[in-house]
Amino acid sequence: QCTERHGFTHIELIVVLGILAILMGLLLPAVVKVRAAASRMSCQSNLRQLNLAAHHHHDSNEKFPPAFKYNAKEPYPFLNWSARLLPYLDQDAAWAEVVADYKLNRNPFSTTKLHINKDRLFKLYQCPTDWRVGTAWTVTTLGSPQHVTMMSYLGNAGTVTGKKDGVIYRDSAVTLVHIKDGTSNTLLMGERPPSADLRFGWFYVGVGQDGNGAMDSVLHTREKNLVVYGGYKSCGSGPFPFGPSDEDDPCGAFHYWSDHTGGANFAFADGSVKFLSYSADAILPALSTRNGREVVAVPD
Repeated sequence: QCTERHGFTHIELIVVLGILAILMGLLLPAVVKVRAAASRMSCQSNLRQLNLAAHHHHDSNEKFPPAFKYNAKEPYPFLNWSARLLPYLDQDAAWAEVVADYKLNRNPFSTTKLHINKDRLFKLYQCPTDWRVGTAWTVTTLGSPQHVTMMSYLGNAGTVTGKKDGVIYRDSAVTLVHIKDGTSNTLLMGERPPSADLRFGWFYVGVGQDGNGAMDSVLHTREKNLVVYGGYKSCGSGPFPFGPSDEDDPCGAFHYWSDHTGGANFAFADGSVKFLSYSADAILPALSTRNGREVVAVPD
C-alpha cells in the first residue's frame, strides 16, 4: 500500500525561512559580542605577559627597559623595549639572534645585513583585532625600504616630549622607587595600533617623530604633532585626546586607542591590566606621571 507524501507548501516554506531569518538576526549580535569580548581578553592577556616580562626585566636589571638607547657605548642602539623583553618571554633563541646581529652590524636600519628579528612575528605583541600586525611590511623610510613587523602596544613615556615623567622613554632607567604616585596609578604601556602609513609602531627598532621613540615604541598622553610630511599635516599641532580612531586615520598615531569598542587596555606599573573607557581621557595625564619628578638615567 502506497502512502502519499506531502511536501511543504510555499506558505509553510516562507514561514520557516522567516523564522530562521529572525533567529539569525537575534543570534548574530550575540556572536559579534562574544568575538569582541574574546579579542579584548586576548589583548589583556598579551599585556599581562608583557607587563610581567617588564617586571622581570626590572628585577634582573634594577630598572624597566628604555624606549631605546643610543650612545657610543650602547651595544644595541635603537633597539625597542619590546625586543629587549624577549629573554623574559621565553624567547632566548630570538634574543641570542639579536645579540649576534648587533655584533655583526650595529646599524639595525641597514638593508645590507638584515637583523633577523626585524621582520619576525611575535604573537604577544599582536592584538587580533588589527590584521596589519599579523604580517611583515616593506616600508620606505629613512631613505631605504625596511622590511618590518608592527606591534599593538606602546610604552608610556609620560605626558609630553622632554618632560620624562613616564616610565619608558629614551635612555630611561626608571625603577619602582622612582614612582611616587603609586604603581597602581602609573601607566606602563597601552594599546595603539600602528600608524596608517606604517611609519610608526615597529616592533624591533624605531626613532619616532622626535628622535626619542615617540609614536614608534612609546607614546605620550598629550602627544604633540612634530611630523611635517604626509597626512599628518592636517592633524593640527595637538595635544590629542584619548579617543577612538581607525587604521586609515593618520591622526590616530598621536594617541592611545584600540579597535575594541569604547576604550583600550592598559598595563599599570603594579602589574595589573585594566580596560579604560574613552571617557577617562581626563585622568590619563595624571595616571602617566610620577608626581612631576623627572627620572635621571642611571649610568650603566
